Amino acid sequence: MRILLVKTSSLGDVIHNLPVLSDLRCSVPGAQIDWCVEEAFADIPRLHPGVDQVIPVAIRRWRRNLGQLATWRELRDFRKRIGATTYDVVLDTQGLLKSALIARQARGRRCGYAAEAAREPLAARFYDTTFVIPRNVHAVERNRWLAAAAFDYPVDLPLDYGLSAPAINLDWLAGDRLVVLLTATSRDDKLWDENNWREVGRAMLDRGLTPVIPAGSTLERVRAERIAAALPGAIAAPPLTLPQVAALLARASLVIGVDTGLAHLAAALQVPTIALYIASEPALTGVYGSGFVRNLGRSGAPPTVAAVLMLATQALR
Repeated sequence: MRILLVKTSSLGDVIHNLPVLSDLRCSVPGAQIDWCVEEAFADIPRLHPGVDQVIPVAIRRWRRNLGQLATWRELRDFRKRIGATTYDVVLDTQGLLKSALIARQARGRRCGYAAEAAREPLAARFYDTTFVIPRNVHAVERNRWLAAAAFDYPVDLPLDYGLSAPAINLDWLAGDRLVVLLTATSRDDKLWDENNWREVGRAMLDRGLTPVIPAGSTLERVRAERIAAALPGAIAAPPLTLPQVAALLARASLVIGVDTGLAHLAAALQVPTIALYIASEPALTGVYGSGFVRNLGRSGAPPTVAAVLMLATQALR
């Protein structure tokens, strides 16, 4: 059997879809399973040994460059590549119009959420077969239940993200007792106060852990360096690729982070993870896993330092 998964973005959503790949590997032995994903997140499915081919798409970049001839050439090449294989099932677990239109470019029976279950109801018009999946369950389980309905296998398989942390030498990193502080996120209203991070960092240093603060953009890196400067012994990480971040997270004794895709990656790697919610709700899209995984705070009610340190004590036991 040949299967194509369509889950393009964002980082957290892509990570939430990894258990589908594990479930399919368990339930459909011998299948060829490909995955269409935004180019920026293509390294995440590649960390799962069950994926055969990753097909990158660049919707975000193409939208910004529609006036360039190179963009239309890339679009043509993408359509050719995704249409080169005839799939038995094309499964869109995203439920957006853009993902449904991508699924339409592939050859095979297209499956997805019914209109009343999809994030964008119009997407359902582009599927051959649709399924009604409850909206009031966590995103990980919604993805898994949709796949179980499409392939007719049980919904109660053990949760398995299937990730293998890459063996990457991080020669700038010393020590084995690390706490990774994920202070950066895509929206300013999701940020936790820098003074709070300093208090948490000092408490971790007192416990003999080295705080490591990764960052992406220049602005995030400046913030990470500012926090690290107040914590003697803390490390503001250099720019890292997604596989390098995965290798860093896998080495940590604890990860504490705001609402960001990297917190989901830590949970998927079964690293003890505390996710902090300041301006978003964790109920349906919070960190989710089988290890020590905790969501703290909610929109309008950010977590206190004391609450974070109490959970950190539990995790480090």
